[in-house]
Amino acid sequence: MTARPAKAVSRRPPRPARRTSAVRPPRAGRGGPRRLYSRVRRAWDRPLTAYYLILGGSLLITVLGLVMVYSASQIKALQSGLAPSYFFRKQLLAAAIGGVLLLAASRMTAKLHRAMAYPLLAVSVFLMCLVQIPGIGVAVNGNRNWLSLGGPFQMQPSEFGKLALVLWGADLLARKQERKLLTQWKHLLVPLVPVAFLLLGLIMLGGDMGTAIILTAVLFGLLWLAGAPTRLFTGVLGGAVAIGALLILTSANRMSRLACIGATDPGPGDQCWQAVHGIYALASGGFFGSGLGASMEKWGELPEPHTDFIFAITGEELGLAGTLSVLALFAALGYAGIRVAGRTEDPFVRYAAGGVTTWVMAQAMINMGAVLGLLPIAGVPLPLFSYGGSALLPTMFAIGLLIAFARDEPAARAALALATRKPVFGRKPAGVRWKTMRRRVARRPSGER
Repeated sequence: MTARPAKAVSRRPPRPARRTSAVRPPRAGRGGPRRLYSRVRRAWDRPLTAYYLILGGSLLITVLGLVMVYSASQIKALQSGLAPSYFFRKQLLAAAIGGVLLLAASRMTAKLHRAMAYPLLAVSVFLMCLVQIPGIGVAVNGNRNWLSLGGPFQMQPSEFGKLALVLWGADLLARKQERKLLTQWKHLLVPLVPVAFLLLGLIMLGGDMGTAIILTAVLFGLLWLAGAPTRLFTGVLGGAVAIGALLILTSANRMSRLACIGATDPGPGDQCWQAVHGIYALASGGFFGSGLGASMEKWGELPEPHTDFIFAITGEELGLAGTLSVLALFAALGYAGIRVAGRTEDPFVRYAAGGVTTWVMAQAMINMGAVLGLLPIAGVPLPLFSYGGSALLPTMFAIGLLIAFARDEPAARAALALATRKPVFGRKPAGVRWKTMRRRVARRPSGER
């Protein structure tokens, strides 16, 4: 038998293995909470975050306040024989003037702010002295702290005293820090504490303890930022508490307000009427409120619905969602102020920003705490929100200070300069590459971005 010839071995190269589409394992945090957290953190750490928080938060509070003033004051105006929009028109005028002051303050330099400190303090003390002269000062709700400007317009000089103490105190402490004098307790206290006590004395002559508490908070905020030793800080705080307790114990009106903390019944003689009906307004609002303009407490049941207790009307008409929104806006404003004070290298900016933040946050907490029944009713308005031009104007100027300080940070200034560059006659500037309609990235020699 003949053997079969062996098959020739193929010399062709083997076919490459077919590629299979392997499923990539998901990266840790991809599309999840960790990635969202990192994005939020990066956005939160951007140079202009504080600037936008202060500008946007203050404007939103003011606009929402105008809406609530119009809603809460209509019945009060009709009961006084006035047009329903009477208080709203006055508040709108004050907001317009305050907007001009905010814009002016935001465009001023820190040097110009410091130059205003002493004149503003002198004018404030002079006006607060005029309040105590019979025939010139006007008493409202038992407190003699108003000046008549003719017609329906009045001014409360103590509101401008807050701004004066912030600017003057910041300038004083900054100059002493530059000379390295704040390590001595006498330079830390004098003349800051005596001048603050002068303002407090003039305010208390008119019986306005609510404003005096806020001014005291500003004083302690400045001392804290200046690095006052614990013993010194505790001593001044103990003295202020002792004086405050004496003023409360010697006044039947203040004792009755203190007794209304947490009250659920108007009590004998209806002494807790306002505090209890503020709780009623909040309780009847539910989660989303009864609707804008549908409040029942503003029909004569709740005194001062458009000023001191406008937060209660907000809770009744806009519900828990509305009150939490207001709280969130104030929290954002407070965080931005603390951030500006903490990131600056200028001592005046640090003291001024800290003083303004302490002022606004302390006043907001005192007002909201009184409405919630957690604090005694102090008769202070909710900043930027309640009716009252005397309180709105200096507060908006103070917000303008914070905006100016937030803009003046080196990183924020560079970001604003890049964001405000615009093309000339429709052509992009030289050396700039357009990435999107809103973002421009400068060209670099290496091609990196």
